[in-house]
Amino acid sequence: MTKIVMISGSLRAESTNSAMIRAAAASVAACPGVDVEVVSVDEVPLFNEDVEAMGDPFEVIALKRTVGSADVLLICTPEYNASVPGVLKNALDWLSRPSGESVLTGMPVATMSASTSGFGARWAQDHLRSILVDGIGAVLVDHEPVCIRKSDERVVDGMLVDREALAEIRSLVATAVGTCLDAASA
Repeated sequence: MTKIVMISGSLRAESTNSAMIRAAAASVAACPGVDVEVVSVDEVPLFNEDVEAMGDPFEVIALKRTVGSADVLLICTPEYNASVPGVLKNALDWLSRPSGESVLTGMPVATMSASTSGFGARWAQDHLRSILVDGIGAVLVDHEPVCIRKSDERVVDGMLVDREALAEIRSLVATAVGTCLDAASA
């Protein structure tokens, strides 16, 4: 059984990034041998070394346990001020501890991004990839970046409906889990 954990870097109820995560999860739902778990980072407290010194808070322990149980992690990030949102960076800061021995060290990670702009949050995804590889020691899944542009035009009632974007996400997830999803999604 291959386990993929998925995280949206957005907390917004109508987030198109969360819609991308739902589409990614649905793309493997019928795939035998693949288990999917979508986790939220909305309850993760702000990183503070003083708090860490007293022991990780429950929410952090739960997040580390879930991510640590994955064979691969998929993150979808929006772009705030040309970078990743603070809530996602905060979760990665907790997940990166202890340095060099974290649950992300050596973990395969797939990344994608979505934005209502015509750029698809590419800068944020580039920053995310740098944080993961250069800062934490994760291993990027070998796939071209998936940057969903004009995401608000591709989501209806919280669901991604654009065939091109769905195909890009299926390709990324298939590469991430090493499974052919075309038959499952047909």
